[in-house]
Amino acid sequence: MLVVEAGEGSRRSRGGGAVFAISSAAGGAPNTSAGVSREGAVGRLGRFWRLGIGAAGVSSSCAASHSAVSRRRGLGTGQRGVFSGGVCQASPVERFRRRPAGGGEGRPSAILPASMVRVGLHGFPNSGKTTFFNALTGLDAPAAPHPYTTASPNLGVLEVPDPMLEQAAALERSRKVSPAAVELVDHPAVRPGSGRGAGWGKGIDAMVMVLRGHRSELAPAASDGDPADFASQAEDLQMEAALADFEAFDRRRERIAKEASADPALRPAAEAVARAAALLAEGTPLRARSWSEPELRVFRDMDPLTLLPCIWAVNTAEDEADPAAPASRLRGTVPPGDPVLAAPALLEEELSRLDPAERKELSEGLGLGGGAAALIQAVYRALGLIIFYTLNSKESRAWAVPGGTTARKAAGKVHSDMERGFIRAEAAPVGEVIRLGGWAAARAAGGAVRVEGKDYPVRDRDVLSIRFSV
Repeated sequence: MLVVEAGEGSRRSRGGGAVFAISSAAGGAPNTSAGVSREGAVGRLGRFWRLGIGAAGVSSSCAASHSAVSRRRGLGTGQRGVFSGGVCQASPVERFRRRPAGGGEGRPSAILPASMVRVGLHGFPNSGKTTFFNALTGLDAPAAPHPYTTASPNLGVLEVPDPMLEQAAALERSRKVSPAAVELVDHPAVRPGSGRGAGWGKGIDAMVMVLRGHRSELAPAASDGDPADFASQAEDLQMEAALADFEAFDRRRERIAKEASADPALRPAAEAVARAAALLAEGTPLRARSWSEPELRVFRDMDPLTLLPCIWAVNTAEDEADPAAPASRLRGTVPPGDPVLAAPALLEEELSRLDPAERKELSEGLGLGGGAAALIQAVYRALGLIIFYTLNSKESRAWAVPGGTTARKAAGKVHSDMERGFIRAEAAPVGEVIRLGGWAAARAAGGAVRVEGKDYPVRDRDVLSIRFSV
């Protein structure tokens, strides 16, 4: 169970999806045990999940426990591939076999769900970044207790847990169910001073910065200093990202200044780039201040990292006494509003090795897991995304769009012809559709389904039926 506390009030929601784990040994040592028993997984108490939102002080936690059973890495051989049009094709991106519960051969998943959001995982060597990736996705990307194990990006997918989509699809008797999803890209470790080189990548929608918050003899620190000082790591990662952006903006600043001297129309753009370069030179991320739409259009070609929403994931010690401590320590270090996730590794990793039935029973009985749901929640909140649905007997599908998206733009998400020939949209909350027994029943009931025009702002969890003509 995921508990989110905001200010004076709180709300509870049940997490789902893949089980979250960050290795307390930043990849850990190879493990030879054949599996993890139910009794072993509930042996020791005191493990916590927490979700915080920067200076706002939002946090969530759930009690967890784990055993003294030895860890099992079970690293498998990978296959290369990236998904394109539903086909796994040759690519530098690593695609690994899904890890089966309790050992055995995995099966590659060859279809990416619809409505993808792309999130990059970044961190210094031995932060536990790749173990984080493996535990979230159930894949087996190689991880080892030495720096720079990850030589090329690893690709995995988290489906957005969506019980309402499942219920609605069952009522429609849909042959196919397509949830929204988050695509995770585990980049190689950040090399200090490398600029926009290894460790950052391009073409992502948000970043997850993995911070090491524990000490371990199995995974020694990759640099001088306290390996558990995650606040210093956060400062250094911000500086590295700012440096990567500064190099691009400084080059552009010199070029556009010359162009603006000949063309006065370019002076506003030149001034914006100069202001951004000055901010980056101080190590301040661009998202720390507001920018106008024209300024953002100028910046777009430089693909700035520090404008992206950022989530911080602290790989805590197993005996972390205060589950709220990581968020408190990062206040004043990371920009206000940046979400902060924190978790120890061992129990969540052990749970991810259990078969689904046992994992579900233990998770629900003891309030464990929920990491994938928490990460997705943080990503969607950081990006300002909402979900809407399309339902029919062929396919029921969830779509992720920015909050405030109009019905016509949402129709274009489904198909460009729908946006071009938009006539009207029928809309109803998915909960009401389920309560009434399906879309046809909701339309027949009268009053549940509304007719909306092209400028209607789609609401979170709306079911849309688009009328169009081309």
